[in-house]
Amino acid sequence: MEMLSFKNISVVYNEDVKESLAVAKQTQNILLSHGLDSVVTPSSQYDTLASLVITIGGDGTLLKAARFYAPKNVPIFGINLGRLGFLAQANIDEIEASVKKLVKQEYRIESRMMLSAYGDNVLALNDIVIKGDTFSRTSKLFLYINGKVVCDYLADGIIISTPTGSTAYTLSAGGPVMVPGLDAIVIVPICAHTLTARPLVIPADEEIKITSCNTCSRLKMSADGQDTIDISSDDCVVIKKSTTQAKLVILEKDGNDFYAILREKLQWGVAPERQA
Repeated sequence: MEMLSFKNISVVYNEDVKESLAVAKQTQNILLSHGLDSVVTPSSQYDTLASLVITIGGDGTLLKAARFYAPKNVPIFGINLGRLGFLAQANIDEIEASVKKLVKQEYRIESRMMLSAYGDNVLALNDIVIKGDTFSRTSKLFLYINGKVVCDYLADGIIISTPTGSTAYTLSAGGPVMVPGLDAIVIVPICAHTLTARPLVIPADEEIKITSCNTCSRLKMSADGQDTIDISSDDCVVIKKSTTQAKLVILEKDGNDFYAILREKLQWGVAPERQA
């Protein structure tokens, strides 16, 4: 079992999330009460020496930290202040209990697949999305897998997602839910102008290439919905499974398996209650 190092704990808070700094300091005090030193830093100023990162905010805060710390092989533990917090492991009222579990080694470290584009210059834990840069026009996007033509989409965009990201934007666009441990990638068109365009699940070791047509407007590419870059309509974007993996700290507790989280967070398969 891979063990955490408590040598340099960084508590990262999101400056844009209300009360995140106060919760970060609360977390720091709880860690100190268990004999663990830590530093509190904003998400705009990461501690490069961190051996363990605790994020305070929503899933976006954790995703941003994962893109920075995954290449450094640093595990991440999330405390949720957002609405859903699908990746986070604790709410505010669970911080004390969670720290106790970390100290008692009641956790596991899960390696999660990431995607890369432009070499490893662009990394994503959830997804890479390519869209047109205007709201009023759709884009024509051509999909190649392992150098072979698959199809072309007239759509608002296309999502390339990891299993971790299958419960995020991909799910909203009609994609399938995938168990995080699967070694696969899902490709989902966004609002395609054809009834035959359906999500496609492929092995993770296959190479995806997306191009557009010269007459289309410029495109935008985003990683995890955050890092956005402009790409030319005649550019070619190659997306692969990255050799870098994110490390997420998962607590050993009841109701913390993937299927239980689906039921709790997304109300998966829960029948509506009868109204009186």
